[in-house]
Amino acid sequence: MDTAEQKFVSDFLSESTGAIQSFSSDELARRALFDFSHAITSAFRNGNKILLAGNGGSAGDAQHIAGEFISRLFFDRAPLPAIALTTDTSVITAVGNDYGYEKVFERQVLGLGNRGDVFLGISTSGNSPNVLRAFEAARSRGMVTLGFTGSSKNQMESLCDLLLRAPSKETAVIQQVHIVAAHLICGLVESQLFGDLRKTVAAE
Repeated sequence: MDTAEQKFVSDFLSESTGAIQSFSSDELARRALFDFSHAITSAFRNGNKILLAGNGGSAGDAQHIAGEFISRLFFDRAPLPAIALTTDTSVITAVGNDYGYEKVFERQVLGLGNRGDVFLGISTSGNSPNVLRAFEAARSRGMVTLGFTGSSKNQMESLCDLLLRAPSKETAVIQQVHIVAAHLICGLVESQLFGDLRKTVAAE
């Protein structure tokens, strides 16, 4: 293992842990976790669902989060209605071919979204055209719009009812913060709907 490799690993680990520490000590970031969870819980209680979308690693995150809601995270409970708009290759390729890639999520939101549903758009840059168009479609449907992004100023800001920022401009690090935040939000939603909260913090 040469010195350059060691420095690469050390620098990346330092940036990753620094971003998580910065996020965990940021009161606005912590408030966002509760605000996101309350918005999603309210939608579920009202018989609505959550739609999720992103590109690349953020597509993987959208699917990961949907899986936590549909299956389970911390304990057994009823499934929750969540749909990742990144999984239906027939729809994605049809829309991409017929209308253009920038509309692959917009068309699905217009077809599947209803007033009171939640749309969670994930974009590390905050400027992904297909995610931005999906936000616009969600707002036109009267949906609640939630966003995960990075620290840079971006176009998502004006389209989100609630926005969670990872304190980094590095894509991979932003994604790491996003999935930590997602697990916390999913865990809070589970507890708000079904109890547990890790057995009320081990009975305190």
